[in-house]
Amino acid sequence: MSDDERHAQANALLGTSATTRTKIDSRDSERANRRWWDADAEQYHQTHADFLGVDSPGGEFVWCPEGLHEGDMNFLGDVTGKRVLEIGCGSAPCSRWLAGHGAFPVGLDVSMGMLERGIAAMDQGGPRVPLVQAGAEALPFADASFDLACSAFGGVPFVADSALVMREVARVLRPGGRWVFSVNHPMRWIFPDDPGQAGLTAAIPYFDRTPYVEVDGDGVPTYVEHHRTIGDRVREIVGAGLHLIDIVEPDWPEWLDREWGQWSPLRGQIFPGTAIFIAEKPAERP
Repeated sequence: MSDDERHAQANALLGTSATTRTKIDSRDSERANRRWWDADAEQYHQTHADFLGVDSPGGEFVWCPEGLHEGDMNFLGDVTGKRVLEIGCGSAPCSRWLAGHGAFPVGLDVSMGMLERGIAAMDQGGPRVPLVQAGAEALPFADASFDLACSAFGGVPFVADSALVMREVARVLRPGGRWVFSVNHPMRWIFPDDPGQAGLTAAIPYFDRTPYVEVDGDGVPTYVEHHRTIGDRVREIVGAGLHLIDIVEPDWPEWLDREWGQWSPLRGQIFPGTAIFIAEKPAERP
């Protein structure tokens, strides 16, 4: 299935007619992506809900298209009794899984359409978690409100100022708190968004940070994605006063023959599709 077919409903609703590379500020970027995820929520879940465990009674915590699960990876550590903020939670299967494992999560997403899909899933049973509609660049929480923060392909790639997101996360984390987020691997930027042979030829400079923008017939942005290099991500984390613990680049598992947008066994055997950053806020000295 082509990208246009996967997102036909959103493209039709928003009138998407062209793509471009252009600078775009935080306000317009958030507005475009809020409208996009509202429009794409239904079709996105038709494609991905099973893999993500959206409708399973307890949710699931899948970090990436390579299928890494928090239950196996333990990136967040022991979550029992911990207050956890999930940024870009979508329909919140990760938050529901955390609640089922003893945590007290809060899910945050810019899209009401995605959050409503999460409410519908919770109405079928299993753990219930509070959900908040807000952007990642201005977290509506007090300082030191959470023990942990996480984002599984959530808000980070879709904001104009991801360095601000890192500072906001550092602000709401308690000392000693951990922040783990997964994003499309920065090197993927240089390849066409294609899971097949066409997606194996480098076409875009890695160092070109000009956002990818889809627009309607009047030039109004309908979808925006922002690129940062590995070095940019490290500097953003460190600049926020956090300690970088690890960067995980998942191998493509032999058992997985599923395509997810640009992710595929063909590409996954050659170069990474996901980067997972693990950081901590320094503990207070006694």
